[in-house]
Amino acid sequence: MKPATGRRSAPSRTAQRRPRAWRAQTAAELRSTLRRGDAVLLNLAIPVGLLVFFSAVKVLPLPAGVLHPVDFLAPGVLALAVMSSSMVSLGIATGFERQYGVLKRLGVTPLGRPKLLAAKITSTAAVEVFQLIVLSGIALAFGWRPAGDIALGVVAALAGTAAFAGLGLLMAGSLRAEVTLAAANGLYILLLLLGGMLFPLSQLPSALRYIADGLPAGALSQVLHSSLTAGSSQSSGAWIVLSAWALLAPALASRTFRWE
Repeated sequence: MKPATGRRSAPSRTAQRRPRAWRAQTAAELRSTLRRGDAVLLNLAIPVGLLVFFSAVKVLPLPAGVLHPVDFLAPGVLALAVMSSSMVSLGIATGFERQYGVLKRLGVTPLGRPKLLAAKITSTAAVEVFQLIVLSGIALAFGWRPAGDIALGVVAALAGTAAFAGLGLLMAGSLRAEVTLAAANGLYILLLLLGGMLFPLSQLPSALRYIADGLPAGALSQVLHSSLTAGSSQSSGAWIVLSAWALLAPALASRTFRWE
């Protein structure tokens, strides 16, 4: 009876260690993010700065029927926050970890690759929750009153997280770290300008508008605007584009990702 008992207890102890390893790695990922100045700048300083400045200074064009800048800026800056943490911060950090061999070493530890990815996803989600709380609080202080279907806004944020995380990991798993750094920052600026986050997509020339409508940033900002603004109708086209990016980007990243 004793040998049998010993054989049953070993898997039990291993199973108990697995959640602890995932939680420890998640905490380590969060500490690493908070210690990186570029991550704090992208995830918090830039979105907060844009929201505060353009809410106080009325220089941006507004859609018809919108009287206060914060009513348009708040959903767009929330989309920017999702893009910052899911694509740029996650992509750059993972790219350098891959180049320095950190991913390879962690992948062969008891933590394992699946739990390593789960820890990265969990830490990214935690950062996003903090971003949304801070940005929403600032927007409320400027007079923003979200309406519409907030649950749809949460679904849109989750879909945007999947889409942008897929893009970030696609770059991190197939490019050199320095190239990932340049590509992620360049794509960040491009999507900021063409994403409908600071000014309406209707203000773009028609050719650029067609391009912007097919990008994940444009789709996410449109869906958030329609979900968090009273009286706005949902854009089925934007939902289709966002859903397509949320499915295709992670799938492509998983097929091309190289751990070393």
